Formats: sequence, structure tokens, C-alpha cells
Amino acid sequence: MKTTFLTSVILVLITVILLYGCKSESSAEQDGSADSVDVASSWKLGVAFWTFHAFSLPEALNKIDSAGIDYIEAVTFFKSGAELKDSLIGDLSPAGIEKVKAMLASHRLTVESMYIDGGTTVDSWVRQFEMAKTMGAKFVTTEPPLKMWDELDSLAGVYGMKVAIHEHWKGVSKYWHPDSVLAAIKGHPNFGACADLGHWPKSGVDPLEAVKTLEGHIISVHLKDIAEMNNPKLMDVPAGTGIVDFPAIFAELKRQKFNGPIYIERDAEDKPSNLPSVIKTVEYFNTEVAKLK
Repeated sequence: MKTTFLTSVILVLITVILLYGCKSESSAEQDGSADSVDVASSWKLGVAFWTFHAFSLPEALNKIDSAGIDYIEAVTFFKSGAELKDSLIGDLSPAGIEKVKAMLASHRLTVESMYIDGGTTVDSWVRQFEMAKTMGAKFVTTEPPLKMWDELDSLAGVYGMKVAIHEHWKGVSKYWHPDSVLAAIKGHPNFGACADLGHWPKSGVDPLEAVKTLEGHIISVHLKDIAEMNNPKLMDVPAGTGIVDFPAIFAELKRQKFNGPIYIERDAEDKPSNLPSVIKTVEYFNTEVAKLK
């Protein structure tokens, strides 16, 4: 009788544990605490300054504001506006940079990164890193000279910033193929990738396969679409209207647990501006990401 009682107690305890475990798992799925849900919902959608390169900085900031975006990738080669004599941001003095920062603050915009473009000397890159750090950037985006990988990796370490290697298309960039980006990353712990989804197809590279190839190394994404493969002369089209399979890419980024910023970027100059396409891209992005949940 004693044995039967103990057996009954053990069975009751096992049942309670199993029920509690199932309830906890169900709660995790409902409140979104599971990793598979959290990763995509934490992505920061921003815009690359270059999207509004036909305008001065004050004009561009007003347009970015209208799109309801909080994060930006600044660039050094951007006109700073009449107050600063339309000097390029990269040519501004420290006082000028502070004025640019004040403009950004007035629009409540956060500089997540900065696209920089140094010269052939280390000193020219030091100035670029200094500017990016002053602007509050967490990492820099660039296409580093092949002979300066070691120097730029070391500089990135000194400034506590990563280098996201950007890829223009074949014939323009040494990094047009993801394998060349991996070659640069090898042995350089501060290097990673900026996945430009619209530039790869211009070189005949499937952007989904490129994202898979660069798994574990992607720091940021340039959200861009293109009308057809392997045509470097084409300008980009609004996201979701071309050949890039964004739903599949978003799903792959989620699988990889990517957690960096995703920047809307346009090279084309729609008239009167790229603002309408940016607003539509925000809506498209939110709709597709919501499906991942």
C-alpha cells in the first residue's frame, strides 16, 4: 500500500511539471519573448542620407522627418546647407560638425552609422573616423582600399567601431561579389559587411544567396530593389517593385538572428523627390516584417 501511494505521488508531480512546462512555452510564444519573434521586431529601420543626395542637408532632414524615420546613415559627401556655405560635411570644421549635430538633434534623428571615404593615407582615414565618432556613429560603412585592410582594421579597433564593407557593382567596386568581402573580413576582426541588396543583382549576384554567404558577418543592410539582373546601367526602383525577393531575405536575416540597422536607400532621383517611395517602402517593410511573426 505504501508503494502504491508513493507511485501515485510521483505520477501527480510529473503531471504538474509537464503542464507547467507546456504553459510556460505557450506564454513565451504569446508574449513574443521567443528569440524567433524578437529578432525581426527589434530591427531598426532607417534611411541612408544618399537617398536625398539631390538636396541640401536641411532639406533632406525635413523629408526624412516626413517619412517618420528615426535612424540614419550619414555621409561625408553631402552638402551641409546655406548656413554652412554648402560645404560638404566631410570638409567641415569641428564647429561646423557641431552645427550639423544640432540640426540632427532638432529632428530627433539618431546617427547609427556614417559612410566615409578616405584617401590613400592613414591620416585621411583618421579624420574620417574622428568625424564619424563625433557624429555618434556606432560603425562606419566604406569600401576600404585593398592595400589598407590592416591599417583600417587597426583604426577601427582604436575607435571602437566596426567597418561595414559596402558593395557597388562589378566594374566599379572590388567588393561586388560576396566572396571578395569575405576575403577582406578574414583576419580582420573589425570588418563586416553592409549588404546592399540592390547592387548585387546589377552584377548578376543573387542577393539572397549573397546574404547566406555572408552569414554572421552582416552589420547592416541597404534596402534597395532593381528591375532586372546583370544590368549595371539600371537605376534602382522602389522596394517591392523589382526582382529582389525581400520576404525570403527578411526570413533569412531573421534565421541568422541579424540585429543591425536596415537602411532604405535610393540612387535614382524620382521627381519631385524620393520621399513618396521612401514612405511606401516604410509601409512595405512593416507589412513584410509583420508576416515573420
